Amino acid sequence: MKLRILAIADVESKYYWDFFEKSKLEGIDLIISCGDLAPQYLSFLATYAKVPVLYVHGNHDGCYEETPPDGCECIDDRLYVYRGVRILGLGGSMCYNFSPCQYTESQMKRRVRKLLFTIHRKKGFDILVTHSPALGINDGEDLPHRGFAALTELLIRYKPKLFLHGHVHLNYGRNLKREDTYMETRVINAYERYVFDIEIPDEPKRDRRKESIK
Repeated sequence: MKLRILAIADVESKYYWDFFEKSKLEGIDLIISCGDLAPQYLSFLATYAKVPVLYVHGNHDGCYEETPPDGCECIDDRLYVYRGVRILGLGGSMCYNFSPCQYTESQMKRRVRKLLFTIHRKKGFDILVTHSPALGINDGEDLPHRGFAALTELLIRYKPKLFLHGHVHLNYGRNLKREDTYMETRVINAYERYVFDIEIPDEPKRDRRKESIK
């Protein structure tokens, strides 16, 4: 069984917002924002897609405190389960000017440590959703776009199926990849928009005989 996901980040896509047709969202099962998008854009997608819209904060999303995206679910510092798929959220970028949603490496490691009990209880996670890339995995050399070592350690330890991030724009002119692989994990840069499928666990069959006894 497959789950079709629309991943978005960094730039509001004209394909959806300026030239919207409802048919463009048909077949999408889940929308995941990797940050740095206008809250109005996320609310717009939530209104017309009629599927869950999950998000983490980007380093320019301080406005979400006053204007959170309506109809959307923040998964920052949470492990969210949808149709059996375990989704871990850790937004923000490397701290470079002390604005909201920026973290030092030590701060990111503390955030990860607080989630370890939940991760252990859920026996890992299937998708890691962040704004920043992980250190050494399609990140930048400058401090603002450098990835977190704590995220790389999560990938090594838990080997999720998928890692979604934004922050490093594909139009920066560097040799950046939309998709990559790190060990056993499929890595996707969600810049603007990207649609893909993943396998999901089969839903358990309902025992209608037991239901009829209740």
